[in-house]
Amino acid sequence: MTDKSSADNFPAGYEPPKVWTWEKGNGGQFANINRPIAGPTHDKELPVGKHPLQLHSLGTPNGVKVTIMLEELLAAGHSDAEYDAWLINIGQGDQFGSGFVGINPNSKIPALLDRAPKGGGEPIRVFESASILIYLAEKFDAFLPTELRARAEAMNWLFWQMGSAPFVGGGFGHFYAYAPIKIKYAIDRYAMETKRQLDVLDRHLAENRFMAGNEYTIADMAIWPWYGNLALGQAYGDAGDFLEVQGYKHLQRWTAEIFARPAVKRGRMVNRTSGEPSEQLRERHDASDFDTKTADKVANT
Repeated sequence: MTDKSSADNFPAGYEPPKVWTWEKGNGGQFANINRPIAGPTHDKELPVGKHPLQLHSLGTPNGVKVTIMLEELLAAGHSDAEYDAWLINIGQGDQFGSGFVGINPNSKIPALLDRAPKGGGEPIRVFESASILIYLAEKFDAFLPTELRARAEAMNWLFWQMGSAPFVGGGFGHFYAYAPIKIKYAIDRYAMETKRQLDVLDRHLAENRFMAGNEYTIADMAIWPWYGNLALGQAYGDAGDFLEVQGYKHLQRWTAEIFARPAVKRGRMVNRTSGEPSEQLRERHDASDFDTKTADKVANT
């Protein structure tokens, strides 16, 4: 006799074959950009702006980490951190252009090219968001503690985020908001893990102002675009209500403090293509662009 409650929880009928084959139309809204092979699909050189730092990105949480860092560096007086931010539209496959693949062979945003590295020489490519944050922190000697214990704590939480966020985005977010069908098992599995991670953060922030103690670091910049955005109820539709994020009071306190920083507000706007037009700065080449080139102003010119 079949347990109806159990049967209702699981989709039936799929038996994995011995060898997986790629069905190009499968994958929901991401079917046109996901593929099981690497490398470029077309020739396309990347544009080059006037600043030494050339960022090629999109305003997703991983992209926002880097634009927050760059805006924080500028706010702290590091004028050499001026940058050009070029939009990589992953929905249109820009990440598979030959120029972008040359900077990041993994075809994921963000990717950075430093045309004026310390010590001179050829430009340096930097890919993976944590690698970019560390690179910039060391280049400008900022937002990464030099004291051994404090540095270790910042690095602990930076890499905690790198290992944990895929469960939130590719796991919970995908099955809750993007998958072509709702699968209770998958949503329950990743909702449980996401709430566990939120609890990890809430317990830690009960005893620490920032992720690495009393000092604001790249760990905060890495974690906030994912978990702060979720805590604000601005990720995956109504996921904030579904996960009861308001109950994590220490996470909410930290989220609000980070969100109040002017550099964070600017960083969230760069390479953004959704939301309020006044908060979308699709490309950024000068600080003045925030006042003159947001999507609402461009539409009215």
